[in-house]
Amino acid sequence: MEEISMVLLRTLFSYFFLLILLRMMGKRELGKLSVFDVVISIMLAEMAALAIEDVEKPGLQFYLPMLLIALLEIVMAYISLKSKKFRDVVDGSADMIIENGEIREQAMRRNRLNMDDLLVHLRQKNVKNIADVEYAMMEPTGQMSVFLKQDKEPLTRGDLGLPKEKPVSPVSYKGLPIPLILDGKVRQEALQKIGQNQLWLKREIRKYGIKDIREVSFCSIDEQGIIYIDKKDKPLH
Repeated sequence: MEEISMVLLRTLFSYFFLLILLRMMGKRELGKLSVFDVVISIMLAEMAALAIEDVEKPGLQFYLPMLLIALLEIVMAYISLKSKKFRDVVDGSADMIIENGEIREQAMRRNRLNMDDLLVHLRQKNVKNIADVEYAMMEPTGQMSVFLKQDKEPLTRGDLGLPKEKPVSPVSYKGLPIPLILDGKVRQEALQKIGQNQLWLKREIRKYGIKDIREVSFCSIDEQGIIYIDKKDKPLH
C-alpha cells in the first residue's frame, strides 16, 4: 500500500513538474518539433517514467537531471535566437526540394525522400499534381512548405487591380521571398542574389523610418519587390 501511494504521488508530481518545465521552455516545444526538440522530449519522458517506476531511489536523482535538460534547452534556444549559424547546426536548415518547377534529386537524397514520400507531402498540402508546384521546401521540422505556380494560385489584390498595401522596391527577381536582414545582421549573399548592396538596403529601410540596420529584427523582399520589415522590440542603447 505504501509503494502504491508513492507511485501515485510521484505520478502527480511528475505531471506538474513536466508541465512547468514545458512552460519554461516555451511554446516552440508544443508545435512542430525539430530533431533537437525530439531528443529533449524523449529524454524528459524517459526520466519521468523512471521516476514513477523506481520508487526505491530518491526523486531528486530523476528530477534534477530533468531540470538540467530544461535549462539546457532554454540556453540553447537563447543562443539560437542570437545566431543563425548555431540554429542551422542544432535545428538544421530548410532544403529546396522543388525549384522553379524542377525536382532536385540531390536534395531528395539528402533528406532520404523518394517520389512516394514527396507525393504524400504534396497531398497533405492539398496539391494533386506535382506539375502545379513551383517551389517545395523541406523544413527543419520535417514538414514541407509548398508554393504553387502563378497560374495555379488563388487571386490576389494585384490580380483584381487593387492597389498594393506596402511600398514596392524597384528590385524584382524570380523566386521565394529572400531574408535580407536576420537579427540585425545583413545577409550579403542575399543582397548579391538580387543585385544590390548594403547602401541600397540602408536607403530602403529609411523609407520605413529606420536609421540603423541593427534596429531591424527581420527584413525580406519578395519577387514583386515588396519589402517586409519587423523592428526589434527594444531600441539599442
